[in-house]
Amino acid sequence: MSRPEHQDGPVPVRIWDLPTRLFHWALVLCVCAAVLSAKIGGEAIVWHMRAGYAVLVLLAFRLVWGVLGGRWSRFRFFFYRPPAVWRYLRRRPAPGEYFDIGHNPLGSLSVLLMLAWLLLQVGSGLIADDEVAYMGPLIRFVSGDTSLAWTAHHRSLGQWGLFAMVGLHVLAVAWHSLRGKSAKSGKPESGGLVRAMLSGDKPLPPQTPASRDTRATRLLALIVLLICIGVVAWLVGLEAP
Repeated sequence: MSRPEHQDGPVPVRIWDLPTRLFHWALVLCVCAAVLSAKIGGEAIVWHMRAGYAVLVLLAFRLVWGVLGGRWSRFRFFFYRPPAVWRYLRRRPAPGEYFDIGHNPLGSLSVLLMLAWLLLQVGSGLIADDEVAYMGPLIRFVSGDTSLAWTAHHRSLGQWGLFAMVGLHVLAVAWHSLRGKSAKSGKPESGGLVRAMLSGDKPLPPQTPASRDTRATRLLALIVLLICIGVVAWLVGLEAP
């Protein structure tokens, strides 16, 4: 995104590239679909499986995009050393630290934990067997005891852990918004996290580094997504003897 070279006030800076934004909202929809279909049960379990496969595709895409994506989507900007976390809590960032632009230390932790837990939950579903209407596509690769153990995890600890991860993520967003309140007005400053995840931009100083979001990067994201779909389809296809 082009920005005026000689401007002192805030300007729109691309923080979240389009692939990252689409991933985020698609993941929200797929996780909600998976939870709702599981609660309905019965024939809806088919949609639970499909939603789970879609979540797996999205997670695989995000892992790759965490390396190839825009600056603020890359995982290397998600990790903070303890001194940096302490500076964040004290609101005393060192030169070159951008705590309130992409994911701050708390937000980064919540995102990483939620992605890891989702991977664990989907993985357990692939080898689960409820002995009624569902059998994971990879169940033949594990023992019966292992399948039963992970089925129990998927239906209890895995489910409640997921709810906890989502709650932690929401709390991190709320914490970021509260810390971003204007000292003068006491109101949240424009360009909050949710708004930025919709538009991709936040009003920031002109020198703020932006994420690359071009036709070329979007085409790359599409190619990565198609590869991830192919890999997951192959994985699910292993169900056949």
